Amino acid sequence: MGRGMRPIDERAQRAENAEAPEIPDLVRRIVALFRPYRARIAATAALVVVAAALGVVPPLVIQRIFDDALFPASGGVRMHLLVWLVVAMIALYIVSALVGIVQTYFTASVGNRVTGDLRVRMFDHLQSMELGFFTRTKTGIIQSRLQNDVGGVSGVLTSTFTSILGNTVTVIASIVAMVLIDWRLTILALVIMPPLIFVQRRVGQVRARIASKTQQSLSELTAITQETLSVSGILLSKSFNRQRAESGRYRDENATQIRLQIQQTMSGQGFFGLVQVLMSAVPAVIYLAAGFLISGDVGSVTAGAIVAFTTVQARLLQPLTSLMRITLEVQTSQALFARIFEYLDLAPAIVDRPDAVPVTRAPGPIGRIEFRDVVFRYPDASPDSRPTLDRISFTAEIGQHVAFVGPSGAGKTTVLYLTPRMYEAESGEVLFAGADVRTLETASIVDHVGIVSQETYLFHATIRENLRYAKPDATDAEIETACRQANIHHIIAGFDEGYDTVVGERGYRLSGGEKQRIAIARVLLKDPPVLLLDEATSALDTVSERVVQEAIDSAAHGRTTLTIAHRLSTVIDADVIHVIDGGRIVESGTHRELIAAGGLYADLAAEQLAATRVLDQDESGPGSIESSSAS
Repeated sequence: MGRGMRPIDERAQRAENAEAPEIPDLVRRIVALFRPYRARIAATAALVVVAAALGVVPPLVIQRIFDDALFPASGGVRMHLLVWLVVAMIALYIVSALVGIVQTYFTASVGNRVTGDLRVRMFDHLQSMELGFFTRTKTGIIQSRLQNDVGGVSGVLTSTFTSILGNTVTVIASIVAMVLIDWRLTILALVIMPPLIFVQRRVGQVRARIASKTQQSLSELTAITQETLSVSGILLSKSFNRQRAESGRYRDENATQIRLQIQQTMSGQGFFGLVQVLMSAVPAVIYLAAGFLISGDVGSVTAGAIVAFTTVQARLLQPLTSLMRITLEVQTSQALFARIFEYLDLAPAIVDRPDAVPVTRAPGPIGRIEFRDVVFRYPDASPDSRPTLDRISFTAEIGQHVAFVGPSGAGKTTVLYLTPRMYEAESGEVLFAGADVRTLETASIVDHVGIVSQETYLFHATIRENLRYAKPDATDAEIETACRQANIHHIIAGFDEGYDTVVGERGYRLSGGEKQRIAIARVLLKDPPVLLLDEATSALDTVSERVVQEAIDSAAHGRTTLTIAHRLSTVIDADVIHVIDGGRIVESGTHRELIAAGGLYADLAAEQLAATRVLDQDESGPGSIESSSAS
């Protein structure tokens, strides 16, 4: 089969599933992300503990101010002690602020580095995936995993550790301070905690489910944006006047995103409102209990103790609420981490063997390609289905031009992409330089191969930058030489900015022929011994095709060249032409031999000749039929 659309496989279906996947040892793997920054985390933890400890000391100083300085048992105000206690409080606040600044730096440093590491790790892993993964998965979905999902957990990675540690230490220190002040009031203040923790866990589970659905909706929004607002997408929608329909599609998904964002924001607000009411009401209950203690026979409590206790309890509200919110955020972010690790756990279908060797160590000459009884089915095809390639065998010697022709969907393009192991044969052998490609380093094979496809891809950058993609250290002279060989230098020289001309997204500021010749120049700059041409001229007009074909002929000189051809006129001079039909080579020979044989190749040639004559007649107007007959 050729480029026909294929159903999304199981992995891609999971990628678009709104439910978060089950990832074993998820928490352990999240914690492992911080391992490279243990020293910074230890320093941060120490600062957090110091800051939390400093935060609970002022209430204890307040108790001393009330009971020992303002209202001592001996009577009168002890000014000297009062001044020292006030100075101590101010000094504590200053030290606490300085510690907070340093702690914030370490927190931001660790969190953002971990986020950056995770983003790069996912990007690298996605690049290692086989070509088939990207043909089965929407680009927008992949971009969303990399940007939105990682971005969604960045806040958790940046602040969660220090927030949990800091608030936990603050809560523990506050409870200890409360116990030191009065253990009876402490029990009364903390009796509400167990039911709150139970409710908080249930709220977290609901938020996690909503978060997973929210990220899935965000993935769809990203996919719609990527598909519709690209140059190709805009051209398509304008060509069919579908802008309103695309806007409607985006509007509907955006409405879903808004609804889910509101649900995620509101989930738990009632719970935190209850926490706020209960914690705010505790001081009133404390005052009532203090009244019973003072008036009863169960023990007295001083005014300083009541003020200090309520101060500590009020301070407990903020870290306790924050701790509950952070716990909810962690529960919510687990859904996002699960989506991230799901992609990181995807195993590339094509990997190098541990003992793989570079092409330079292969036993045969570099440039020789051989297929031996190769059978290939696409990964998502049924095992019982007809193979895309069925026992294909051929040899391309060094410097030879081998062409493949045949009906659409016959499997021609698959042959081309099996050569550099972008796909892998189900059975049989693909030999490169005399070695099975599975025994060679894939990167080394690609280094010796140049590919020119029908759909030329250029970056939104200058012509020079696009050319240097093949050879970053190429000199201007080398670039110019490659462009002269590709018959494009005179065109580039005619631009106002020359080689510094920005080509636009996907090269849309250039004509099809110009883009193809730049692609050829890029391959020439790479200077590979093997050239793979995938219908490089089929989308061009006759004049552009002729110019590009001349550039291709120049590029192919002295190189082993495999050509996938739609227009037979481009491969007439090939050393060998293989005709593929139904995944099998049904004919082989030169152009003259195949025409004389009167088989499928001769039929394809006759069809193209007839189509060309009809086109010529349409363009030449009245009298063309007689003219054609006379000729």
